Amino acid sequence: MSTALYQDALVSLANSRIGALRLQCPDASVRVDNPLCGDEVTLDLRVRSGTVEQIGHCVRGCILCEASAAWIASHAPGCGVSEIKAMAGAMRELMAHGTLPEGDQWAQAGVFSPVHQAKSRRRCVLLAFEALELALAELEQQ
Repeated sequence: MSTALYQDALVSLANSRIGALRLQCPDASVRVDNPLCGDEVTLDLRVRSGTVEQIGHCVRGCILCEASAAWIASHAPGCGVSEIKAMAGAMRELMAHGTLPEGDQWAQAGVFSPVHQAKSRRRCVLLAFEALELALAELEQQ
């Protein structure tokens, strides 16, 4: 299972380190952790006119957390709040049931499909999405 879980595409995504920097003067910044394994994601968000402009993150965790945060940093900029919520919901669906919505925008998310089979690793993928949703919620409260 670990070979399928840590396939080349997922490792490459994690190693890309897309967005792996903290933003100066973010509109929202949150830190979430998984106390079961010690993974920690800090996510900074900049939003302009209801659209995600930039995402920065600092991940102290496994390759699945790194890949998830990089995927978000490459796909969320340019998205509105409803699109971000759909993105997070789709990833939760993938982790819970192994399915993604139809459409080209989800093709690259398929790299996380093997994680569905490893129940103990699902939260590693979802941690960055949780941080993204919390950052958006923080903005809504401002």
